[in-house]
Amino acid sequence: MHKKAITALLAAAALFLTLSFQKPAPQPAQDSLVEGFRLVEVASVADAMEQLYGKRAYMSHDVRPLAPTKFAGPAVTVLLKKQENHDGSKSLQGMLDAIDEAAPGSVYVMVLEDGLDYAGLGGLMSTAMKYRGLAGAVVDGGIRDTPQIAKLQFPVFSRGVVPSTTVNHYRFAGKDIPVTCAGVPVRAADIVVADMDGVVVVPKEHAAEVLKKAQQLDQSEHSMYPFIEKYKSIREAVARFGRL
Repeated sequence: MHKKAITALLAAAALFLTLSFQKPAPQPAQDSLVEGFRLVEVASVADAMEQLYGKRAYMSHDVRPLAPTKFAGPAVTVLLKKQENHDGSKSLQGMLDAIDEAAPGSVYVMVLEDGLDYAGLGGLMSTAMKYRGLAGAVVDGGIRDTPQIAKLQFPVFSRGVVPSTTVNHYRFAGKDIPVTCAGVPVRAADIVVADMDGVVVVPKEHAAEVLKKAQQLDQSEHSMYPFIEKYKSIREAVARFGRL
């Protein structure tokens, strides 16, 4: 074989071996935290926030999912203020921009002022969120177009289902601003964790510590199940594991 050809083959082989044994790029810290929160139970996250900081971090009991789901992600916040108008969708343009500008994996957190009888989110917005790769949505208010949302299998929590619209009744009041959603403060990039038990918000600066504590609580509780099954006593399990 020609000397140049042999040299080229050796160089190609060396490059292949180098690429094969390279370590994968490190996962960004927030991505790693979000993935961790996807694996723990929301009840453990709520307990962790209370034990570490003495704070209620879970939303009101009436914030419920349209279908069984579990997700976690950084918040994108949107606030709508109640104001009668005749501007059509123009007065709500900002809430649509927030969807188109949201990063994949985000959780859309929408607060409607006095919004229990108004649908802040429906089939069109849910379709956009689904195909932009958002993790889910939480609405302090109502939702509508539930057959389309169910068809999409897009995770949505809300305080109720109503057929109404926000058009001509609300104005966009801000994006990525601090809001209070169903009793809990939420800021942009705070971690929103949701499952069938409800929704918890973890301040971004406390995320690592809360996740670690929630993982410990999960492990303790999951160890108790087989103990209770074996010994048929919850009293003994609580005494041994110190968890209820």
